[in-house]
Amino acid sequence: MSEQPDFSIRIDQNKYLPQGGQEVHAVVTVESTGAPVAAATGAGTSAAEVIIIDTSGSMDYPRNKMISAIKAAQAAVDTLRDGVNFAIVSGSSRATMVYPRAEELIPANAQTRAEAKDALSRLKATGGTAMGAWLTLAGRLFAGHPDGIRHAILLTDGKNQHESPEQLDAAVAQAVGRFVCDCRGVGTDWEVAELRKVASALLGSLDMVASPEALEADFRAMTEAAMGKAVADVALRVWTPQYAKLRFVKQVLPSVEDLTGRRADVDERSGDYPLGAWGSESRDYHVCVEVPAGEVGREMRAAWIKLMLGDQVVASGNVLAEWTDDEAQSTRINPKVAHYTGQAELAENIQAGLQARKDGDLDTATARLGRAVALAHQSGNEAIASLLGKVVDVDDPATGRVRIRKDVDKADEMSLDTRSTKTVRTRRSEG
Repeated sequence: MSEQPDFSIRIDQNKYLPQGGQEVHAVVTVESTGAPVAAATGAGTSAAEVIIIDTSGSMDYPRNKMISAIKAAQAAVDTLRDGVNFAIVSGSSRATMVYPRAEELIPANAQTRAEAKDALSRLKATGGTAMGAWLTLAGRLFAGHPDGIRHAILLTDGKNQHESPEQLDAAVAQAVGRFVCDCRGVGTDWEVAELRKVASALLGSLDMVASPEALEADFRAMTEAAMGKAVADVALRVWTPQYAKLRFVKQVLPSVEDLTGRRADVDERSGDYPLGAWGSESRDYHVCVEVPAGEVGREMRAAWIKLMLGDQVVASGNVLAEWTDDEAQSTRINPKVAHYTGQAELAENIQAGLQARKDGDLDTATARLGRAVALAHQSGNEAIASLLGKVVDVDDPATGRVRIRKDVDKADEMSLDTRSTKTVRTRRSEG
């Protein structure tokens, strides 16, 4: 079996525009198959892993937080396949090496795993929280391993109180493109928006682990997923014709991530959008292009989509536009485009509604969260609908008639915020 997955691209759209119409929408489904066997054996797949554990003083309250974090990191170490270069970092007011003691990555084997787990067992909670310093140390560790899969896990239980927002922003900016970072918040004293900024910029996942006891399974799952990746640094290259304007490129499955601002120009008409590392999986992207209006009957290529692995084109497809005076054709919205437009709106309404609730603007909160309930119902996003039901009382899910609950568990509110960008692919989105 090939060490590289087989990639394919499928484009869903309604290419027909009314006379004078200019905006073209398409959902690009990228799928890779055939990677797991090669990835599982490690053959030809270079990988590096850095596990960052918050060891600030608050991790000792309650004590099971620190104990659970240690067990979780030990489980992640056990999941590393032989030969993967790894390190463990302790994060507090500064970043320090837990294992190895020197500032380097070391190959995983039976001996180094045992040594790492022993070093983890001696961790103590003390000091503050400076996530920018943690990411900076991770970046230095990955610098010696520029090729292959580069993955980090960052766990915290608190706010980034011991460095400025500007310092964190600078550290995140420096880490972009150097490694992928999955972020986890444990407990309810951390800031969702703060950790989302890190995870989003570094193309990683974000989740809340309300119960420390659940950390071990989550860390094992994250590490297994990283070990299942077969290629790093995949990019979506989008070409648009003269006088066309690419309005946005968004990942819409498995979560909503706006990639528009991450474009790296290739030439005057083409740009690359980073997609991170891939194993055997499928993701969806929403592309919107504004083209010059054409005459009825004219067809054009509005965008040429290529999937890039380094300099190699591994899959491609076309986004088309054709002008028609047939109103039935030009007004039909592609089901996938409609579905994901709704999913993006769902995430936006949840975040805006929760912020309004926090600000005491209950009218706005009711309107926004009600709209979110209706969208979740329409799209069949049952996971988000269930989380919304813990923050509002739902009178009519179809119309979004809700009442804001007075007493909401903070963990439920944070869980809804954290998972607001997670999307689903349902039968209603197929077309």
